Amino acid sequence: MRMSAWRSGLAALAIWAAATGAAQAGLFDDEEARKAIVDLRSRVAAVDEQAKAQGSELGTLNTQLTEQLTAMRRSLLELNNQLEALRAEVAKLRGNDEQMSRDLAEMQKRQKDVSQAFEERLQKIEPARLTLDGREIVVEQVEKRAYDEAIAAIRGGEFDRSATLLSVFQRRFPGSPYADSVRFWQGNALYGKRDYKEAITVFRAFVAAAPDHPRAPEALLALANSQAEMKDARGARKTIEELMKTYPKSEAAQAGKERLASIK
Repeated sequence: MRMSAWRSGLAALAIWAAATGAAQAGLFDDEEARKAIVDLRSRVAAVDEQAKAQGSELGTLNTQLTEQLTAMRRSLLELNNQLEALRAEVAKLRGNDEQMSRDLAEMQKRQKDVSQAFEERLQKIEPARLTLDGREIVVEQVEKRAYDEAIAAIRGGEFDRSATLLSVFQRRFPGSPYADSVRFWQGNALYGKRDYKEAITVFRAFVAAAPDHPRAPEALLALANSQAEMKDARGARKTIEELMKTYPKSEAAQAGKERLASIK
């Protein structure tokens, strides 16, 4: 009975030992697993932290790139605005240059007009130096205009008007260098209007006042023609003889000699 009890105790002890060993072996495996799990978790946490760090760096980099792009866009916009402003300024300068060119041309034209007007006014008031019947004379512009108007009238066949203008000239400019020439043309105007009596008087006055005048021979011939028109043949022949004697080499003397044949 004791043997059976010992054997039972020994079996129980063996069972306990086996149970204890098995428990210790299970305990050891759980510890290793926990360590592995902890280590894995640590690694996962490290990877996660690294990912978070990299994500943070990427976010920062993205933010920086975004800011740089924004700054570049702002710079490009400012540069474009400056370029547009520069273009506007260039256009304005071109416009100003064109306006200045137009203003300069206008100024030059005005200066030319003013200068021309001044010259014209100066010519109107400045005495005129000219040659009349082979003689140099100096006359006022107003005298010249009055004389030219009268001569233009007689050359246009307006004998009445010319005679009137020449008479007015004599009263207006009694001491004019045109005086002798005015008498000569006044006689011709009177002859043209068939006022032969008055023409004779004017021609005689002209020859008496200016016997050395280049037109004196013509005046004597015109005087003879006026006398002939008045039917004063004797007086006409006498005047022609005077012409031939006083101015023998003149063309008027030659014409007077031919004219004698027709005076009866």
